[in-house]
Amino acid sequence: MKAMIFAAGLGTRLKPLTDHMPKALVPVAGKPMLEHVIEKLKASGVNEVVINVHHFANQIIDFLKAKDNFGIRIWISDETDELLDTGGGIQKASCYLNEPFLVHNADILSNVDLKALYDYHLTSGNDATLLVSPRKTVRHLLFDENDRLCGWVNKDTLQTKPEGFVYQPESQKELAFGGIHVISPSLFRYMKDWEGKFSIMDFYLQTCREARLGGYVKNDLQLIDIGKPETLAQAEAFIRQNH
Repeated sequence: MKAMIFAAGLGTRLKPLTDHMPKALVPVAGKPMLEHVIEKLKASGVNEVVINVHHFANQIIDFLKAKDNFGIRIWISDETDELLDTGGGIQKASCYLNEPFLVHNADILSNVDLKALYDYHLTSGNDATLLVSPRKTVRHLLFDENDRLCGWVNKDTLQTKPEGFVYQPESQKELAFGGIHVISPSLFRYMKDWEGKFSIMDFYLQTCREARLGGYVKNDLQLIDIGKPETLAQAEAFIRQNH
């Protein structure tokens, strides 16, 4: 079972902590957040991981070496020359990803059963399955009655994506993306005209009419995005509560 961890971000919202270290190595409850994610992936059955690196890349490589790669196979996707964003990062790492794989941000903690999400994807027929939940927000992903991604809306401005998409609140489920997804290699054929730096969410919304992109709905989702210094305390409380 394979996974990819996004660890290349600049972590600008966590400054000054990230002035001297990558965001993925910022400690939470005594361990770098990357370690928490790797341990959760391992416990879910993952034995191969691709990690993309950019900001203080050598610190992440040295950390993994010191931990003997946590006893699993780890590949490094080097983005030190150019930060490729989520979509470009996945595309660059695709040479390592020849079977369905989990995608997980290094700065996310959650109560999601990753094995259940992965197994759901395998039986769904989806090219990609996104973890989603009901959440109070302005910007929503929209899914049809079969939990297939069909569009996006900003409810303040009523801007929609993709082009020509019609927002129909009476028949579309409004859900928020949780930053964790499972992708099958079948998705890569839709990326052939995409190059360099691009967002995976932009890609999903541009290709949702052709690719089969589904939602895995978790109504009781607990998720901490460790994006700012004030969320570090919340993340530590979350870890104490769930261990």
